[in-house]
Amino acid sequence: MGCGNPTALATLNVGETVLDLGSGGGIDVLLSARRVGPTGKAYGLDMTDEMLELARENQNKAGVENVEFLKGEIEQIPLPDNSVDVIISNCVINLSADKDKVLNEAFRVLKPGGRFAVSDVVTRGEMPPEIREKVLLWVGCVAGALQESEYRSKLAAAGFENISVEPTRIYRSGDARTFLAGNGIDVDSIALQVEGKFMSAFVRATKPRSCCGPTCCS
Repeated sequence: MGCGNPTALATLNVGETVLDLGSGGGIDVLLSARRVGPTGKAYGLDMTDEMLELARENQNKAGVENVEFLKGEIEQIPLPDNSVDVIISNCVINLSADKDKVLNEAFRVLKPGGRFAVSDVVTRGEMPPEIREKVLLWVGCVAGALQESEYRSKLAAAGFENISVEPTRIYRSGDARTFLAGNGIDVDSIALQVEGKFMSAFVRATKPRSCCGPTCCS
């Protein structure tokens, strides 16, 4: 299950600095770099040497120079305060065990007025743990997904404003039927508990120009 295309949904301007959290093979970083132009910069952050190596190979093939791939975790971003205009990510934040720390770090590195614009998996309403476990067989990243209201609350607690959660695809029980049935699960017995409860969404927020979050603007 893909979450969406953050580079298509995020507004990027020439000369801006972009950071992709969990950049993997670097495709979104390279696309962003072209959009911000030679006066801008695109960073990719990933924790695995294998993905960083692949991303750098892709960068060389693409011939894009205004890109830098960093090794690190999204809970501890290796960039200074107020250094990034836009943060993007594609189906990665939901995998973190400490989402509050991720969002606080995102707030810290964004410049005042900077934008948070990520694709992620989000749930709606209560979903019993046993249902999450069954759906996990179909799509691994739903297990740690936040409820929509909880996502909003955590962004607000980090200091963000102008928060919005826009569904890009709402998943139905029928979407999982073939896969779950193949694993011996009676889909009809959980259909009502799955129907419309999880979705791919585009999550937007803005760091205030007059900073008042948990990390003070320097």
